Amino acid sequence: MLLYNTRHGEKILFSEHYVNLLLVDGHQGLDIKKHEVLTFGQNRLCLQQKSVVHRKITPAKLFSSTNGNSPVKKVLVTGVAGIGKTILVQKMLFDFGGNRDNLAFDFIIHMTFRDLNLIDKPTNLQEMVLRKNRHLAKELDNILANEDKLLIILDGFDEFKHYRSCDVDVFVTEPDEDAEVVEVFGSLIQGELLPNASVMVTSRPAAINHIPVGCIDRFVLIAGFSLAEVQDFFSHYFQDSALADRMLAVVSENELMLTLCYIPAFCYIVCCLLKESKDLCRESPKTMTDIYMQYLVALLRSHTQTRAETFLQEQRPGAAQQLSDIVLKLGRLAFQKLMEHQTLFYSSDRDVAALEGCSLVSTFLDKTVTQEPGYTEEVYSFAHLTVQEFFAAVYCAVTDHPLPDTLRHTTNPAEGSTYGHLDLFNRFLSGILSERNANLLLRQVGLCCHKEKVETYRQRIIRELTILCESGGHILNHLHCLFEQQDPSLALAVQPKTLRVNVSDETLSQMDYNTIKYFLNLTKGKILELDLTGTGVSYEALRDIEPLLLRCENLWLGENNLNMEAVQVIADVLQGSESLTCLGLGWSNIGDEELLTLSSAIRIKRKLQELWMEGNRVSDTGLLSLSDLTPNPLKKVVAIWNDQTDSETFYNDDSITVNFTDDETWESWGEWVIKRCEVSSNEKLVMVLHKVCNVPVHCLEAQWAKAFYKELSNLIERRIECCTEDDMCKKLKKFEGILKL
Repeated sequence: MLLYNTRHGEKILFSEHYVNLLLVDGHQGLDIKKHEVLTFGQNRLCLQQKSVVHRKITPAKLFSSTNGNSPVKKVLVTGVAGIGKTILVQKMLFDFGGNRDNLAFDFIIHMTFRDLNLIDKPTNLQEMVLRKNRHLAKELDNILANEDKLLIILDGFDEFKHYRSCDVDVFVTEPDEDAEVVEVFGSLIQGELLPNASVMVTSRPAAINHIPVGCIDRFVLIAGFSLAEVQDFFSHYFQDSALADRMLAVVSENELMLTLCYIPAFCYIVCCLLKESKDLCRESPKTMTDIYMQYLVALLRSHTQTRAETFLQEQRPGAAQQLSDIVLKLGRLAFQKLMEHQTLFYSSDRDVAALEGCSLVSTFLDKTVTQEPGYTEEVYSFAHLTVQEFFAAVYCAVTDHPLPDTLRHTTNPAEGSTYGHLDLFNRFLSGILSERNANLLLRQVGLCCHKEKVETYRQRIIRELTILCESGGHILNHLHCLFEQQDPSLALAVQPKTLRVNVSDETLSQMDYNTIKYFLNLTKGKILELDLTGTGVSYEALRDIEPLLLRCENLWLGENNLNMEAVQVIADVLQGSESLTCLGLGWSNIGDEELLTLSSAIRIKRKLQELWMEGNRVSDTGLLSLSDLTPNPLKKVVAIWNDQTDSETFYNDDSITVNFTDDETWESWGEWVIKRCEVSSNEKLVMVLHKVCNVPVHCLEAQWAKAFYKELSNLIERRIECCTEDDMCKKLKKFEGILKL
């Protein structure tokens, strides 16, 4: 098998060079996540520091039950592009074929979604298998009949062109029953077809929320390289231990580069850059765009040096275009397909055909051959998803193509349902349109960014950041775009009337925190609101951003698992802040001991006016620790869904709420939620609906609840009217139905 880090033409046996991947058993969120590559960062380090031994899963144990009761039949394996999902599949097939592993199956059927995409008419499971395995024609009935000993592996769900429509209502139950491909897959994964067979699906995170998750028995995350495996990769790549150590030392000094090296394919990109670039040691990249610009320049330089003879032939009159033209053609291919959600390109495609005969193409595009009955076709993809996004951004920056709307839901959230699809593209675009990278692109590649486009983009960032800061809309990707520019004057030009920073419902990495700090450190004065709800914030992260927390008036930290160390940081903020008046800690796993620490801190400064801590472990004893703090300074304490037993104790204290009431507390809460929903895209609206539609039935009789849910229902109805995605419409309609009951 030819690996990424081998020399040209060199092949290394698969069995001799396979870096073990850490598989972490657990649900990594079927809520929509931001761009897959950016979900890493410090999360990878945390996985290795916290009881990894109990979380490792060998491929042979993927279908083993942990409790001995419920069988594991349907497994979803997820991981970012380049992390090793297909390598894992190949490893399982390799070991099974050589009897090297004790997989408890008699037969494995392996299919890829990129092959299934070629089927454009009704088919059945038998035909789907036989397309690539005609030699099984006489045995397939026996194989399928022995389904309890059968494993079906389906690789690359995110590449399936019907991936948004898999929650089907039409099923087939027999292997020879014809239906659309998506219906056959839906029947298989939901257990209507071959219910006793084991099924493994691999996918990038961005697509997994389209899988009918109720039937999945085990969710597995491929977490990528460990630090030791990064070191091993460097050793194999540079084939000189002293040089490998020196290069790894360079990377270790750059947090951004080290973080991304946990992704195997990206580790290769960094190694290429280190090997070819003479500038890296003098000027370490600060942003993702910096890294990819240097990567592009390094590979172009390597191409012109190592293939000088071929390159000179290409420059003769009548031959292929200049390097800049080739980069432009690659960019056009990347851009057009990215906008169409495509990562695979066929040789029959016009944009692919335009690249024929250019040896430089193989530097950035991988080629495979698909065999169909009667013909073969070449299929191309960029070496890594992020490489496609980078080339797409280059094309957009240097051509007359209009800038895509970076935040369509600024004016209409219903149109913003991209599931983070263009997040990294927009960050690359911002970085390329920055002065330093635009100059580098012109010097090294001969491509010039349009000055009008540069200025238009800068004004757009300023305008949209201002709107988001004032409305409380989700702001994280815009902060990343600002960070990629590395121009403090842009941040200083953002002058909102109120400063709200909402990054909720995102698992934040260290890169995310760096961008948040970059922006807020360039602003002055109080932060009206910082929303870190459901971000996986840790003690280390809170301590890191403590100076920013001291400037907050409203701080939301709910839906994070806050241990005593994290609570101590919050207590330090309460003692030191002149600004903090409202603190939200709902569903954060705090109990009486943590509350006692917080109440002691509140007594010192006596500035906090509202404390929201619904859904925790606080008992009557814990609430009593607040008795001398209400109603001054604490005018409002919300403690519903806690461990109180004697709620009568607090009825005389109007400041403490332990049950739903029909008063202005919940009316204000409802208004706040509605405002958030109005500025959220459809996917984030669905997240909120999952939370707020879980209120006990008896509460719905309250006047505030009737008004709140009626307004929420009207909002959902408006969104459905403008929604263009069938899958999202289906989700919104489910909630519409719930609210009408």
